[in-house]
Amino acid sequence: MADFIFALPIMTQAQSSPSSTPSALIVGDAPVRLWGLTSRQRLQRQFQRLGITEGASGKEVLVLHAGWVFDEPLVAALRDGPIDTLLLDEASGKPVAAKVRTAAAQSTAEALAGGGDLSTLATRTPATLANHYNNKLRKREIPYLLPLSAETLTGIEKRMFSGSYKGVTDIVTKYVWPTPARHVTKACSIAGITPNQVTTTSLLAVIAAFYAFWHGHFAWGLLAAWFMTFLDTVDGKLARVTLNSSKFGDIFDHGIDLIHPPFWYWAWVVGLGVVGLPIENTALMLWIVIGGYVAQRIEEGLFQKLFGIQPHIWRPFDSFFRLITARRNPNLLLLTFAVIVGRPDLGMEWVAWWTVVGFIVHALQIVQAFIARRHGPITSWLSR
Repeated sequence: MADFIFALPIMTQAQSSPSSTPSALIVGDAPVRLWGLTSRQRLQRQFQRLGITEGASGKEVLVLHAGWVFDEPLVAALRDGPIDTLLLDEASGKPVAAKVRTAAAQSTAEALAGGGDLSTLATRTPATLANHYNNKLRKREIPYLLPLSAETLTGIEKRMFSGSYKGVTDIVTKYVWPTPARHVTKACSIAGITPNQVTTTSLLAVIAAFYAFWHGHFAWGLLAAWFMTFLDTVDGKLARVTLNSSKFGDIFDHGIDLIHPPFWYWAWVVGLGVVGLPIENTALMLWIVIGGYVAQRIEEGLFQKLFGIQPHIWRPFDSFFRLITARRNPNLLLLTFAVIVGRPDLGMEWVAWWTVVGFIVHALQIVQAFIARRHGPITSWLSR
């Protein structure tokens, strides 16, 4: 249990000198796999994501016990924190990681593995070591540090999966998909299915929905569309919990998300003509729905460019409005209800009106932010 697995120097983009970069030791082990990975494999992937290369150089060393699951921001905070720091599992009070000088690395590793004396180190907990606000996931929470065993496995998987969710998103993604997506994500991780394979399947669903809408098969198209939105949840969560993301995968996933909704709306309008429910002023309808979608995306990007944050995380109202704003999933709810009542034509009209409302709300956000900036910088309510 006290065997030292490897020593690796953590290299970041901001650090260019090996002598100033901490190295890393892993001690101990865990008896179970988490999302298809051993605890050591998980730590290795975290180190790789932080820019780790093999070797044992550097004046400082991070020592981590593989019997615990470390949230990645916690590892980064330990790396960037002060020397002679000891990280404690707050629930049990046990020491699980440390940042020390190279000369003290082996004795520290032996102490972590065997319960030796580490009283000379300054103690920290996840709550006092790391920043609680995750800008990428738009939420505020303390990074997790959890003991890994057969008894705790299910609870840890639930905690990690919920932690992989964005705090500010649409109503379906936030309240409907989490439970089924967790089970499918677990099955994919065990089967070795990659996030990019899931994204590719979602692309096929995008095409199937477009074809069905175009030919007026709205119910079948909605089935394919909702399946795509579900997979859109799974691929991102699978990448986060297995630490298996890539620049290509990120572009592939977000590129599909960004591009496909206008094509669905176009196909829906064409399909209405096929089933004998054509919309008057079809061109105007398409301009409103598709043009409004593009305009809102431009508004969001402009807000972020001007004020340094996404508009959805500025104030509590903005986060609430993201639940129902005229994006794909809320619009699909309107279209689904319209098909259920037998009026797919009304569904597209509802989407058009809601798109106009969304455009106005986002325009007001920009104006209000300009006014608010006179009194100080624009910051997220989640970071305060």
